[in-house]
Amino acid sequence: MTGPVVQFGALYGDLHVHSISSSGAQAVTGAGESRRFMRRIPARAGCFQDRASIGLVTGGPVEETLRVLTGMGGVGKTQLAAEYARRGIASGEVDLVVWVAASSRDAIVSRYAEAGVEFADADPGDPELAAELFLGWLETTPRRWLVVLDDLTSPADLTGLRPPAEVPSGRTVITTRRRDAAVAGLGGRRVEIGVFTEAEANAYLHAALDGKPADDVAGVVADLGRLPLALGQAAAYMLDQDVSCADYRRRFADRTKRLADLVPASDALPDQYRKTVAVTWSLSIEAANAERPTGLAGPVLELAGVLDPGGIPTAVFTTQAARTWLGHTRTADTDAEWEEPDADTVHAALRRLHLFSLATIGSGTVRVHGVVQRAVRDHLPPGRLDDLAWVAADSLVDLWPDGGREPELGQTLRANADAIDRCAGEHLWTPDEYHPVLAVAGNSLGLIGRFSAAAAYFARLHATAAERLGPDHRFTLGALGNLATWQGEGGNPESVLIARRLVADRRRVLGPRHPDTLTARHTLARQLDLVGAPADAAAELDRLLADRVALLGADHPDTLTTRHNLATNRGEAGDVAGAVAAFEALLVDTERALGADHPNTLSTRHELARWRSAAGDPAGAAAAFAQLFADRVRVLGPDHPLTLTTRSELALTTGLAGDPAGATAALESLLADRLRALGPDHPDTLETRLSLIVSGAEDGPPDGIAEVEVLLGDMLRVLGPYHPSAWHTCVHLAVSRGGPGDPMVTAADELFAACLRVLGPDHPDLWRIRAQVVLTRSKAGDAVGAAEAYEGLVSDVARQFGPDHQNTLRARRELARRRALAGDAAAAVAVAQQLLDDRLRLLGPDHPDTLASHADLATYRSLAAAPEAST
Repeated sequence: MTGPVVQFGALYGDLHVHSISSSGAQAVTGAGESRRFMRRIPARAGCFQDRASIGLVTGGPVEETLRVLTGMGGVGKTQLAAEYARRGIASGEVDLVVWVAASSRDAIVSRYAEAGVEFADADPGDPELAAELFLGWLETTPRRWLVVLDDLTSPADLTGLRPPAEVPSGRTVITTRRRDAAVAGLGGRRVEIGVFTEAEANAYLHAALDGKPADDVAGVVADLGRLPLALGQAAAYMLDQDVSCADYRRRFADRTKRLADLVPASDALPDQYRKTVAVTWSLSIEAANAERPTGLAGPVLELAGVLDPGGIPTAVFTTQAARTWLGHTRTADTDAEWEEPDADTVHAALRRLHLFSLATIGSGTVRVHGVVQRAVRDHLPPGRLDDLAWVAADSLVDLWPDGGREPELGQTLRANADAIDRCAGEHLWTPDEYHPVLAVAGNSLGLIGRFSAAAAYFARLHATAAERLGPDHRFTLGALGNLATWQGEGGNPESVLIARRLVADRRRVLGPRHPDTLTARHTLARQLDLVGAPADAAAELDRLLADRVALLGADHPDTLTTRHNLATNRGEAGDVAGAVAAFEALLVDTERALGADHPNTLSTRHELARWRSAAGDPAGAAAAFAQLFADRVRVLGPDHPLTLTTRSELALTTGLAGDPAGATAALESLLADRLRALGPDHPDTLETRLSLIVSGAEDGPPDGIAEVEVLLGDMLRVLGPYHPSAWHTCVHLAVSRGGPGDPMVTAADELFAACLRVLGPDHPDLWRIRAQVVLTRSKAGDAVGAAEAYEGLVSDVARQFGPDHQNTLRARRELARRRALAGDAAAAVAVAQQLLDDRLRLLGPDHPDTLASHADLATYRSLAAAPEAST
């Protein structure tokens, strides 16, 4: 015997094999003992990848006689088993391969019987006896054999049919989608087969496309989740239809197309495969749904099908909304008596999906491959997707933590809300509303300090709502209010304009006395305060308070909230004693109306202690904060953001009361807890880092200025350039550096330099930040520095809006004025002359702006001609 054999079909008679090519062809040269195999080993797939999983299959100790390959359909278990067989033949470690399609007990018996006839002289008329004789022959033959039981559907089918495990010369490989206790009971080494690695998937698809244009291979790989079978059929489709990767992705994203529309016909599938991607899993779904709890695994998988393939909180499936829907759907699909499944029953259904490799259950999460989800959605009955989207969204809202707590859970829930929006977004809208999850997801961004992201989210939601529901719909205006809120919290002065628009729209649509109109006025007052107009904010709050008392009553929570904001506004305007008195009176009324443990009451106590500290009683404030902290732990829990805020104030007042070491220790402990509970990018966590830096700098500038610079970069990245904390950090950095000049001017320079470094020169808000530099230098009396800064501002505005935009032209006019104020009349003339030429070209000679430019030029020429201008 001079080489191994791969023989296609049943062998009758001995063959001497001379050689075998890499493609599996062989030359038969004469008689003698052979290396054989029963039935054809599946051909190696085109562009076969020598993937990392092969080592898991071929490795292991020599005495290991059984390997069980498990994994979802389409990951390549059969190909890996075939490769194991081919390598065993090629190395001479295997003389005989018996390949068995193990889809049923009858199929196993039939293949064993054929082998029994061939090798044990069994009677073909008695298959059961022939199969038994074959297994006996395996125990006694000196040949080195390999039995592959491919795609074992049920471990019970192997009862009495398992190849002998104690024969040193024998090997058995089982492939199955099952991973339950029955599979574990088979013994041997279990190898979990997953999808391609990213590198393997990219290499495979590049090779499979055979030199055709591969404009977005990585995108196709991501869309198909690196699933080998899906990639192979997608490549064949792209070649057959002569479409690019980008076009395939466009078709794949089209919700009107099914997976069956994006693969070749069944008689044209690659690699001799006869099942499409969708059909591959249909039998597993049916089998899982047939097992106890009967009829529930299918609906659970449908619910998972509209959520995030990267991870779904297990608790989503056991919410009241989910269990009610599962009960109704299970009843409708099985004609069983209606019964709402309890949490244990739902977990059992999830476990069924896991055991059939249709889902993977991890620590508190469930993952379902994206292509499996797509296949499930493709086969939903009419109207089911509408129900699923709403139920899934209801479940997310039920689980969402309030106040920005549990940021990791919040991120997971946002990813799941995004997934619903991608695959069934239109079903989250009715003619009269959008699902609350859309607002909850956006607000959750703001609550963890991602103010710019929250504002951008609500800008999109508002635009969509205006188109779907109309510009005056209450949900549309609600999105507009959230847009104003998060723009303002991020320090964007445009929030005032949006809030004024909101007030006007609600007055027009709802009337001046409607509660939503009053809420809009409250939002406006908040935005005025945030942009530095406390007097305007106070005036609005005064008017609002009178209206809320008249319309809602003095004890209504909204009325008390208005009093709360008025008291804060009074303190920030400099009337600290007035703020203390206002909060003392408010505390009495709030506790009487709402109760001692109401969140508003606790918040009022917090503000009262804060203003007492500002009034010169830090020791009394520290004692009040200590008591409030204990109460918030009892009512809200130790990790609630408001509880942690009270801890922060307690630490700060401890320092002010004469214990700086205790304050620093408390802040260090608080930072660790905020990092754990809120995450590193939460505004409160960033603020604690700043407090620690300031606390450590009481005796002079800190040694680690670099630490402040890193913090400033993080604040700009997370909170944006307008946030007060970013400005406070810049002020501290300027003071820490020391040196001559106004520290506020230095702080403005620091802020601009940091924005340029962190956000980049093309950031759309950069010109606004440079305007802060100009304003600060002007206030400090540095006219020359302000003019130089404004020169850069003109360049920023021109880059942002274009050289001929009205904003750019107005900025150029202001530049001329500032050059004149700085004493450089000649430069002012040059700027004004060029501006006049451009306005003549763009606006014509009679436009008011052109006429204004004529007047400006005359003024600057007069200044330039004055005697002092030439000296």
